[in-house]
Amino acid sequence: MRQRSPRSAVRLLPRSDLLMLSAHHLVAIVGPTASGKTTVAIAAAQRLNYSVEVVSADSRQVRREMRIGTAAPSEAEMAAVPHHLVSIVAPDAPYAVVDWLSDTRTALDSIWARGGLPLLVGGTGQYVWALLDGWMVPAVEPDLALRATFEAFATERGADALHARLAALDPESAARIDARNIRRVVRALEVVTLTGAPVPPLEPRDPGFTWRAVGLRWERAALHARADARVREMFAAGLVEETRTLVAHHGRAFPALSSIGYREALGMVDGILSEEEAIRQTQIATHRLIRMQATWFRLDDPRIDWVPGDDLEAAVAAVERAARAPVP
Repeated sequence: MRQRSPRSAVRLLPRSDLLMLSAHHLVAIVGPTASGKTTVAIAAAQRLNYSVEVVSADSRQVRREMRIGTAAPSEAEMAAVPHHLVSIVAPDAPYAVVDWLSDTRTALDSIWARGGLPLLVGGTGQYVWALLDGWMVPAVEPDLALRATFEAFATERGADALHARLAALDPESAARIDARNIRRVVRALEVVTLTGAPVPPLEPRDPGFTWRAVGLRWERAALHARADARVREMFAAGLVEETRTLVAHHGRAFPALSSIGYREALGMVDGILSEEEAIRQTQIATHRLIRMQATWFRLDDPRIDWVPGDDLEAAVAAVERAARAPVP
């Protein structure tokens, strides 16, 4: 279940005429988890005098059968505004940023072909900037056996030893990647091993369209309170049963099951955690995620128009401005 912003709902003013948009323009609505991005997107879509469709930039909401734990848009929200890239792949299917970029480009092209305005909505910073900065992501298929080998090495020898292996093969990538980020180190080693070449740096390039970004800013304590309340709502809405069903249909050996909320709910399924402890651990993990997301969406980033997350009217007005004014 998704919380609504505490201030007054958007006033349904007469729709203003938008200035002529470029043929290929989008507005990104970004911010940390529980900041109210979907609420703002729905309200803005209802206000704009334009055909608006939402493209999700959430690495977990792409998964089917995982609606509760990922806080996916509700049926009512998806009925109010067309959504793309929500519940499109199986819980245990490989799906990397290069796949998301391909699917997103297809969705954007279809929206623009219909004369519409895409709203890119999500908190997965890697997805958002990969698209907006035009990253050239290596199209290397995942090799799960190879990844398992590197992960086992890290478990046995430690993160620094794994990072040293990357440094020996691709010093530039090693310099860019924190040794503590084992997942990124493993992916870099996977790419280098399978291609025999260094991982190309993810340098900004022209993405081929214009864009503006609106960020939802919250005081940290208030955001934590919203996130904590949402975690309780997820467990009350049936997160444990959703997790039990995932295990019954797909087993336990897929990465999405170890993500925030599902990992803790699985502890309840196994009788290891009480509900209160599972909720507490999920809240702590969510706070950690919020801190990580702040490194992707920085308050001093001049590309983002930050507005108070608890002022829905101001947020919708910012989206309206962003729709009118493409980046040169």
